[in-house]
Amino acid sequence: MRYAHAVETVRKAEGELMARLPDGALMQRAATGLAGVCARVLPRVYGSRVVLLIGSGDNGGDALYAGSQLARRGAAVRALLVGSRVHEAGLAALRAAGGRAVDVPRSAEIPAGSAASMEVAAADLIVDGLVGIGGSGGLRGPHASLAILAGAAEAPVVAVDLPSGIDVDTGAVEGTAVRADVTATFGTHKPGLFVNPGAAHAGVVEFVDIGLAGELPTARLECPQAGDIDALLPRPEPESTKYRRGVLGMAVGSDRFRGAAVLAAGGALRGGVGMVRYAGREAVATEVVRRWPEVVVSVLDPGDPLAGLPEGVNAWVVGPGRGVDGAAAAELESILATSAPVLLDADAVTLLGQRPRLVRDRAAPTLLTPHAGELARLLPDTSPREVEARRLEHATRAAEEYRCVVLLKGSTTVIAEPGRPAAADPTGTSLLATAGTGDVLSGLVGSLLSGGLAPREAAMCGAYLHGLAARLAHDGGPIGASDLIDALPAAIRALRAE
Repeated sequence: MRYAHAVETVRKAEGELMARLPDGALMQRAATGLAGVCARVLPRVYGSRVVLLIGSGDNGGDALYAGSQLARRGAAVRALLVGSRVHEAGLAALRAAGGRAVDVPRSAEIPAGSAASMEVAAADLIVDGLVGIGGSGGLRGPHASLAILAGAAEAPVVAVDLPSGIDVDTGAVEGTAVRADVTATFGTHKPGLFVNPGAAHAGVVEFVDIGLAGELPTARLECPQAGDIDALLPRPEPESTKYRRGVLGMAVGSDRFRGAAVLAAGGALRGGVGMVRYAGREAVATEVVRRWPEVVVSVLDPGDPLAGLPEGVNAWVVGPGRGVDGAAAAELESILATSAPVLLDADAVTLLGQRPRLVRDRAAPTLLTPHAGELARLLPDTSPREVEARRLEHATRAAEEYRCVVLLKGSTTVIAEPGRPAAADPTGTSLLATAGTGDVLSGLVGSLLSGGLAPREAAMCGAYLHGLAARLAHDGGPIGASDLIDALPAAIRALRAE
């Protein structure tokens, strides 16, 4: 598991550690780690041209000290100084090692042909030390101009702690920001490195241990790795039966959206469920059994649909393609009145927005799996664009307001539960941006709920396998939702092999 802490927590931990260390020791640890990351990015250090983008914060000091180490190994290091002040000791160390500094004018734009633009264009490596974790908002003035120049250069960019211009705690990007190929982050990960749009600017994240772990409390955000997911996944035992492996009830699909039922059932079956019990209209049930003959169906009477809902299930999946009419609303209320864990997706989330008490007042485990548009319907005066810009903030808010687990789908899938660290899924991919993949995810996570996982853990495992399957299907080529179902067993095998 990778752990990320909020900036206030990091500042406090650094202060406590620095109080016990010689002056400057913590920065030297960070600089040495950063220099090592830079050396690995470069084909060779000796003879390489390294350009440091230096602002006023401690990130600038880290970069200057790292630059001095690279200069002593034979790199030609140039520091472009754009801050209102500079870390004097770091600059002195760079000059003593043979590096040079170039003052950048404070004008808003850096003209083509200027010394700064020519240095960036000729670099073999660019190090972003413009703004530290205390920065907020997008970059402005010469900082923004240097970020744009770095983005246009051919050289790879290494960010110091996090790319300048992204919000350290949320990943929000509210203007110009550096887009790094590698980010060397110190002491702990930062939430903005795991959550888009910030994560998309971070590139490969390299952790640099500076001895901070003993000072850190519980993380704000977790990012699971393969071993974490493998340890959580239910496994059949010698005495397992279909009932012990979990019986999943599914109230999904409709005459209009029959495919939603077929896809959700497939996700559940490939997720390892013991039995799927599907409830729906005759035409939909026929389609489900035609594709998945192992599913047990209950054909609902249009005149009294609630009477036909199956009993004896370990968990429910409700909503995908089900509709938002009165019958769907009554069905949702009936299922939420049970003591079984319930996953609500798609239309069920829309209905919940009109009846929030159904989940807020529920004692049994509940999991919501909305995309940004659906989550916005649950949060008054919130737009989908605002949700996408600050995914961690809004997923956490929804979890607290509805007193349940929320899996927010999107470019970064974020899972939030009141009183626990949020989780960011690392396997997300744009390959999943196609119709029906959310239905597959609902079935997959539902199978894990019925197998005994708590909602947060089921959501983490399902999201991880969902993204991994998308990457494996067709060797990364375009996929449809049905391809995702077929790739789920391969994803589980790959996870366990890793």
